[in-house]
Amino acid sequence: MAKYALNRVLRGVLSIIIVVTIVMVLIYSLLDRNLIFASDGKYSKVHNNDKEVYKYQRWEEFGYVDYVPFADYLQELNMKGEIDMDTRLEAAKIGRKETADSELTKQYVQKFTEYYESQGYTVKRLPAKMMSAKKVADGGKQQLFAYRDKPLISRLWTYFTSIISVDRLSFAEEEIEDRGIKFTLHDPVYGGDKFAPAIIGNGTRFKYLLYTDSEFPFIHQNLISISLGKSYSVRQGIDVFDTMFDPQGSYKYTLTTFPTGLTEESADNLHSASYVPGSIESGTAVVKDRFNDNYTSVINNKNAKSKVGFSFTIGIIASFFSYLFGVPIGVIMARKKDKLVDKIGTVYIIFIIAVPSLAYIFLFKAIGGAIGLPTTFDMENMSWLMYVLPIVSLALPSIAGLMKWIRRYMIDQMNSDYVKFARSGGLSEREIFSKHILKNAAIPIIHGIPGTILGAMTGAIVTERVYVVPGAGNLLTEAINRYDNGVIVGVTIFYAILSVLSIIMGDILMAIFDPRISFTNKAR
Repeated sequence: MAKYALNRVLRGVLSIIIVVTIVMVLIYSLLDRNLIFASDGKYSKVHNNDKEVYKYQRWEEFGYVDYVPFADYLQELNMKGEIDMDTRLEAAKIGRKETADSELTKQYVQKFTEYYESQGYTVKRLPAKMMSAKKVADGGKQQLFAYRDKPLISRLWTYFTSIISVDRLSFAEEEIEDRGIKFTLHDPVYGGDKFAPAIIGNGTRFKYLLYTDSEFPFIHQNLISISLGKSYSVRQGIDVFDTMFDPQGSYKYTLTTFPTGLTEESADNLHSASYVPGSIESGTAVVKDRFNDNYTSVINNKNAKSKVGFSFTIGIIASFFSYLFGVPIGVIMARKKDKLVDKIGTVYIIFIIAVPSLAYIFLFKAIGGAIGLPTTFDMENMSWLMYVLPIVSLALPSIAGLMKWIRRYMIDQMNSDYVKFARSGGLSEREIFSKHILKNAAIPIIHGIPGTILGAMTGAIVTERVYVVPGAGNLLTEAINRYDNGVIVGVTIFYAILSVLSIIMGDILMAIFDPRISFTNKAR
């Protein structure tokens, strides 16, 4: 079993890499990169050189190119100690024409050009006549720059190596006293009196590496972070993983004891505190009143589930009802083949298959609204009744699918030779159905259970749009509409990982359920 699981994991990882590679090729090589400006209001407001510079800056942000302004090159030389500040400022003064450059500027422009062209970059100098006098006097700013398309291999390597990161004591580069890790049984967040074990770091990125609270699963960690890529427009600057798993809704205020001892009602989640260099020295009075070190960046507690939380809640409950009703009804249809119950079930299956999903979802929405059920989600006034219609809309087609397949598998088994032998051996029809037919017919259904559970995390696009569910199902379509490359790639790898896990778990579950299936014994 272990050898099989390892083999499937390795194949799954290879499949994930292939899928992400294809998506990146489609996004960054085959699609017109100018599409990202379709809904960019600022792009239409800038002109001449400013528009050109803005274009390359946005292409860099979206991951299309590596972009290096001449001014940044000089700044890097200055930071390395190769030139002083006066030389840096003087060399940055690019004239309106190349012939107007000083000898010093020409020298460093030549070095800049030779270095970056040797690295495969294209060096571009914008016409200074289209720049304002102020910008020319200020050194041209971004007038001279180098750029190149990011190589696919480099892009893939950077992406995959940054998915998982482990916090470290050397994260904070500043001089820190008592750099290290300590364990406490009484978390200071709760005033230091409540029994709440925690591991606290000093010099790490996050202050709390491990902590406990009353929220499921009760033990939480910041030691290992997952990054699926930054969002550019859907949730600008926020990682895709955080976009899917961060809580939503209004701020949730609780009595909070800050590190300085100040206690007040606050939505700050102190367990999320991360290091910001110099934030205490340069911070406002509000920051200094609450924090006594540079762990000042916190996220806020909110009163509603995350996108994945909403999708998973609806999906898992719908799946539960699907199996609860779909499997028994399918069994009854098989046992009563061609009888009234079988015909009624067949009509239901045909109806679900024949009618477009959008049509019957709107039908259920209209019926639900007529009897007083909420037809849209409102995170400010949450009620369990809001879940009813989305769950029903998801469960009914799933019930039909399970009815169809369990009926088909059971009828196939009923015609098998071993069933005839069982009857001739004197077994009752009930024993034959329960001990033989149902068990064999259920194997394909059991294989799909992990996929159903994990698939609930991805959400349902149509259902969530119709009922305005703030779930994960709409995230990919929103990212595609807004050309958010980071979210597209991040959601794709998330879906791919879930798919691989569901296949492996399905195989393992099937082997546990059916002893005839073995992943260790060789066929003879």
